[in-house]
Amino acid sequence: MHLPQLSLPPLLLLAALAAATTTFRPDWNRLQGLARARVETCGGQLNRLKEVKAFVTQDIPLYHNLVMKHLPGADPELVLLGHRFEELERIPLSDMTREEINALVQELGFYRKAAPDEPVPPEYVRAPARPAEGSPDRADL
Repeated sequence: MHLPQLSLPPLLLLAALAAATTTFRPDWNRLQGLARARVETCGGQLNRLKEVKAFVTQDIPLYHNLVMKHLPGADPELVLLGHRFEELERIPLSDMTREEINALVQELGFYRKAAPDEPVPPEYVRAPARPAEGSPDRADL
């Protein structure tokens, strides 16, 4: 049996399509009131996902308003939460690289410290929360 050989451009197109389906794009309308997040995962799952494990163990301690929650048997997910800890969105992390996860968390507005014990500047204490469209900035609240 002879299988047809795919030329390089269709293979590149297929690879690009696969990459596009694993990259999360925030729906900012749905994320109104984003205030904090947590990564939920199981330690056993992390052992097979080196990139996610590196993010969890080395990068989470650097982010303000981002924490880790161990759940037995859970696949790694970034859970985005509102001001009252209501769940806004769940983002699977298994297929993402450490760099992609860091880029996403920063795009969402989370403040990254240079060291885990570094103080958070006052203007980022409520990060990633943003004032609603058209409302005055109320830093005094």
